[in-house]
Amino acid sequence: MDDLFEWGRKVLAEQPFSRLLGAELVSLSRTAVEMRLPIKPEFRQQYGFVHGGVLSYAADSALTYVGASALDALVVTSEFKINYLRPALGDVILARASLVHAGRNQAVCRCDIFVAQAGSEKLCAVAQGTIVKARQAKV
Repeated sequence: MDDLFEWGRKVLAEQPFSRLLGAELVSLSRTAVEMRLPIKPEFRQQYGFVHGGVLSYAADSALTYVGASALDALVVTSEFKINYLRPALGDVILARASLVHAGRNQAVCRCDIFVAQAGSEKLCAVAQGTIVKARQAKV
């Protein structure tokens, strides 16, 4: 399990956008992941809420980690849907994704996005996505 977590941290470190946002991997198994994203002032929209694109990033990343872990392969997101439930106000975004079903070439995963402040968490979005094995590009 430690090898899987270290692999996940390495992948995250190799993603310039994830580094820019300050994303952190908290836990990773074959069927679940938790990611953490500290909320920066730049993440807020005109009303002071975290922008939906930041929440979508967190969901997409968490869904992809679970899919890759379950399929044991290089993967990409085929599709995902997100429902915003309440404005995200707080200090930290927590994305917790889990495996719903894995086949030979694709996995369906679910993600709950929480916003945390002062030890309290509130569910602010839910997402579901299909993660597929990536085809090797021809050079």
